Amino acid sequence: MNHERLQKQIEFIVEIDKIKHILRKTLLMDGTRHENDAEHSWHLGVMAILLSEYSNKKDLDVLRVLKMVLVHDIVEIDAGDTFCYDEKGCLDKREREEKAADRIFGILPDDQAREIRDLWEEFEECETPEARFANALDRFQPLLHNYITRGRSWKEHGITRDRVIKRNRPIQDGSEQLWAYVEKLVEDSVDKGYLPE
Repeated sequence: MNHERLQKQIEFIVEIDKIKHILRKTLLMDGTRHENDAEHSWHLGVMAILLSEYSNKKDLDVLRVLKMVLVHDIVEIDAGDTFCYDEKGCLDKREREEKAADRIFGILPDDQAREIRDLWEEFEECETPEARFANALDRFQPLLHNYITRGRSWKEHGITRDRVIKRNRPIQDGSEQLWAYVEKLVEDSVDKGYLPE
């Protein structure tokens, strides 16, 4: 056994436990508190397994999608969660996250550091079918939370229908069927007063 390799892997495992403390703006579906990044990533993993049949690509590499959704927010340990509607926070988001990726993924043995970094980059670039589907899930999940909580986070932050549509339209690049479902949820949210026009 390579003890140095194992030690680096354990150090990374210990480090990423910090993701459980990174709170998002998304409320749990019961509305009792904000979810953390670990809960979000786990939820996306289950969604990837259950909803992969709705991907625009029929022979989707679901394992690759799972890997991406599990590692995509690890950089937020250092960079923090940037609220998707925070225009100012989004200006330096990429720079903060790249610096975090260098440090955190750099804990791993070189081969695994490259693999995880490549998965993170693939997710961010959103060019492969797997990355587009992973990103679709990443956008769909908080929208679903907002719908179930009767738009509490939308209302709290003054988010309107047009902003929700603009933010979530890339869902259709990963799944036309999920996008059609999202459009219905958005319209229903407006009709029920969860989301202002």
